[in-house]
Amino acid sequence: MEGFNDKKTFGEALAYLKIKRIDKYIIRKFLGTFFFSIVLILTVAVVFDFAEKIDNFMEKEAPVKAIIFDYYFNFIPYFATLFAPLFVFISVIFFTSKMAVNTEIIAILNSGMSFRRMMWPYMISAIVIAIFTFTLTNFIIPRANLERMDFEDKYYRSASRKVTVENIHRQVFRNIYVFMGSYNPISQRGQNFTIERFNDNGRLISKLSSPTVIFDTATNKWSAMNYTLREITDEQEIISKGKQLDTTLTIKPSDFSRDPGFVGTMTYRELDDYINLLEMQGSDELKLFLIEKHRRFSNPFAVFILTLIGVSLSSKKVRGGIGMNIGIGLVLSFSYILFMQFSSQFSLKGDLNPMLAMWIPNIIYAFIALFLYNMAPK
Repeated sequence: MEGFNDKKTFGEALAYLKIKRIDKYIIRKFLGTFFFSIVLILTVAVVFDFAEKIDNFMEKEAPVKAIIFDYYFNFIPYFATLFAPLFVFISVIFFTSKMAVNTEIIAILNSGMSFRRMMWPYMISAIVIAIFTFTLTNFIIPRANLERMDFEDKYYRSASRKVTVENIHRQVFRNIYVFMGSYNPISQRGQNFTIERFNDNGRLISKLSSPTVIFDTATNKWSAMNYTLREITDEQEIISKGKQLDTTLTIKPSDFSRDPGFVGTMTYRELDDYINLLEMQGSDELKLFLIEKHRRFSNPFAVFILTLIGVSLSSKKVRGGIGMNIGIGLVLSFSYILFMQFSSQFSLKGDLNPMLAMWIPNIIYAFIALFLYNMAPK
């Protein structure tokens, strides 16, 4: 460590990390293969998606301009980042195995470059891809998802959606629960409305019931019509009735009719603010949004881990050739994705911490990456 305080040693370190011709060659190969594979799979995905939905587009008379710009221009970045770590892995395996078969890796190592130094252009490429996917996921794709889902509502699945939402349960504050038998977003009226308030011991202390509740867009308040209010104390139960009672709730009509993909339409700042609101409400939906928040960090980080695994696996020339390395790479990459899905479900349905759930696969595969790195030819 003390050598880094010496100007000469620091200069040597800069020279060590200076981009050389071989580094540019590897970076060009890495990024070129990655973006080529993304374009290739996106082309296939768009063709299959269009073939599946063309009947709906024609039935709903979707304009060609809207199909191209409102739907597919927003569909492409969403799909590209969805499997970006997988294509990073496949790209590294493919072109590095080809280099190994052509004895280029042996030539690089025999020239005096260490295996650790050879990883430098790979990590530069991984940084570019990680920043690319992080920026898209947190700032660009949420807006694109809004336009894409709006298009789908108009020209794809609008007929299959019900206008009235039924059996709504929400926890709006700590120990405060709202139930609505049905809600119509057009009239902004709900039926069979109740608010129940409990103490910390789980004992009911008040209950507001109303056959009809109306949302006032001018005041952003809910008005309970012909309400009945029960207030329960240790000594007595007080019942009061009235024609109208305004309530201040931290829920909006859009919360009742939002799409399951709502979480994907929020930028990072919006997601963070919404998580704070859900924490204040004590909502059961909190885990879903925390998982999404930590996934947006863990996925770009996975690019580095999968890059290290890919290089360590494919830098050695094997009898099976490129096919063997690609096969092993596919097994590892799909097992990573499967592991990620399992851990997220364990968090949603169980007690696993959302942050831990999203980082467990990275932690485990980081150890696999270090093991394979130590086993790689030096």
